[in-house]
Amino acid sequence: MQSISPWTATAQSDLENSTVLWEKKFRDYTFQLYNTGDSLWIVTLWPNQGKMAFRAAFGLNSCFEVTNLFDDGQTVVINMTTRIGKYEVTIDFPNGLSPLLHYKTSFKADFPIMIPFWPRDILPLTENGNVENTFGNIHAHQIGARSGLLFLSMTKPKTGSVFYFQDLGSMSAYCEATGTSVGETVGGDWPEIGFQLPLTENLPLPADKDFILSDAYVLFSDQIAEDDIQVTHQFLNNLGEVYKSLPHPDTEYHKWTEIAEKCQEDLYHNKGCWTQTNGVPYLNAYLCDYKTPSEIMVQLAVLMPLKEYMDWTGEKHPLYDDLQKGISAFYDPNIKTINRWLPALYDKLDGSEEQKEKMVMDSWYLHHPLMNLSRLALKGEKIAKKLLLDSIPFAINVAHHFDYEWPVFYKMDTLEVIKKETAEGKGGEKDVPGSYAHLMLLVYELTKDELYLREAKKAVKKLIGRGFDIFYQANNTAFSAGALLDLYKITGEKMYLDLSFACLAGLFKNMQIWNCEYGFGKNYPNYFSVFPLNDAPYSAVYEEHEVYAKLREYMIKAEDVEILPSLKILIPEFVKYSLSRMSYYYPSKLPENMLSEEVKTGEIQPKLWIPLEDLYTGWEKSGQVGQEVYGGGVAFGVVPRQYCKVKEEDFLIFSDYPIKGFRKVKNAITFKTLGSGEFSCNVKIIYPKKIPKNVKVTQNKEEIEPSFSGATVLHYNIKGDTMVKIVW
Repeated sequence: MQSISPWTATAQSDLENSTVLWEKKFRDYTFQLYNTGDSLWIVTLWPNQGKMAFRAAFGLNSCFEVTNLFDDGQTVVINMTTRIGKYEVTIDFPNGLSPLLHYKTSFKADFPIMIPFWPRDILPLTENGNVENTFGNIHAHQIGARSGLLFLSMTKPKTGSVFYFQDLGSMSAYCEATGTSVGETVGGDWPEIGFQLPLTENLPLPADKDFILSDAYVLFSDQIAEDDIQVTHQFLNNLGEVYKSLPHPDTEYHKWTEIAEKCQEDLYHNKGCWTQTNGVPYLNAYLCDYKTPSEIMVQLAVLMPLKEYMDWTGEKHPLYDDLQKGISAFYDPNIKTINRWLPALYDKLDGSEEQKEKMVMDSWYLHHPLMNLSRLALKGEKIAKKLLLDSIPFAINVAHHFDYEWPVFYKMDTLEVIKKETAEGKGGEKDVPGSYAHLMLLVYELTKDELYLREAKKAVKKLIGRGFDIFYQANNTAFSAGALLDLYKITGEKMYLDLSFACLAGLFKNMQIWNCEYGFGKNYPNYFSVFPLNDAPYSAVYEEHEVYAKLREYMIKAEDVEILPSLKILIPEFVKYSLSRMSYYYPSKLPENMLSEEVKTGEIQPKLWIPLEDLYTGWEKSGQVGQEVYGGGVAFGVVPRQYCKVKEEDFLIFSDYPIKGFRKVKNAITFKTLGSGEFSCNVKIIYPKKIPKNVKVTQNKEEIEPSFSGATVLHYNIKGDTMVKIVW
């Protein structure tokens, strides 16, 4: 028997001794409303008679009096009063095809009040027994400021599963007024689970103003997942289903072509971005960080997207030559591989962090620069190809030594493990087998040598059975998802596709699918942010950039693959909101009062077009880590992916969804927007001077009008999964 609080211990008997105020049958489920005095409950009955209760309102030491109950067949509105204020609860079922319950609660206090306690809002019930005798598995819950979700299965009694999602952005006004945060509010320990309103500590909730206290979406199923693959697949499908009914904020267009030009010039000219060794310039990791020796990942993190950008513009920039001339010096002939640190500066490593030692390697860090060398080699860069092929045998040797299960840190020269696990009992960097497989597949594409394909297959076997736990670092998990999709397309083996979906589930679990509009968070859009690590308190520009680029590529590669329908919604929507959001990493886009006065590494120059590493949700200031020079390639990566040049014409086509099949024939362009027809993307035709008069756009052969037009831009809302034709 589990220990429970008095509020939970008495809840089931309170429900049994109360009368049903309202009842509705929907999609084989029955929903009943109860007033038990200090709580208003919605009790859900499964077709098999399983039960679960949801506390739609809590009376704060007062009893409810229902003053009005209105039901028009679509929405139920319940008005209630207590000794301290007025409540309104609305209940509806927003998706007619799924058993999706939505309840939203607002409260207006009669006088300013402090809220020192709030019970969680989900209670598993038995048919005849006690709450403490129930049992269930919590598959996923909110961590930090990520989405306010809870995915669980009730196994005793064997009932089914619940996917619970709080739209935390709805509580922004409450948090702004009380100085609180909705981080870590959805979770709990069985059987006391669900959402817990942030407690007031310093500021009371003001009187005479309506505040939303809960905005919950609950999706029910009679299925219970039996393994990690089923859990992750159900998670994605549930999230996609709930996402359809959520309110979605507007997106914002940014002139990424102009941002890229500014970044290129600031990277090249600002002295704080550079240091020199033996007469060769190297990028610093952070602005004005002259203490940390030069790193190969930093150079290639800018060099690779810069190459893509130059291929797009057709113009070379001296920044590229400066970066390229220094990368060969990272090769260490003693261990026969590129090293993280510039060998000429080994003696400058101060040991202030675990990895700042001469031969210490962070496992993922060896593979990441080799991936970028592979991409450069595939674009015909000979220096990159030589460095890659000279270093790959070492990477394979390390993989064999650790049997494809990498620790966190190891010694490059001896392969001695320095740090085995991320935390006690948590294992090492669990997505590294996937990022290693991605590297091997890139080299396979370059060399056509079957050795590398075999290595990729061996490595990803270590991902089997890990489910959500594959996720260690967001960009590496995205690389893993892509590699597994590639392996599926090469072999046709479904196991690879299932594991790919598990990687994607880990990514979407670590996203913030709500818009923070309190504290400093109200100064920039943060909807659909992705966090770099499981426990990271902030979103990070470089990891976000790589996840965005990889998921966009995933969607294009998967167009001829039968992927989960939810992914056709979630991936393009993530891409769309990334493009709306990522420019706010540049401090020039933010008010200076939200920038941290204390910086861990280097310094911040707010007017410089170099992004911050870290953006926080809510009350914390951003830029605490520093201004990230190696994140400066984000605009270089966006432009060639989202802007299509038109041969022999002077205009551009921008789309914030992935597109495929861009083709020009005479005075016509055709392409397909990917994703789901249930959602739409933004397509712009951008002219250098003025819009011609004879432009016609069709969507699936039906002519459409622009949603708006400016002096040089035509803007269209285009559905996903649609053939588009532009004629002029």
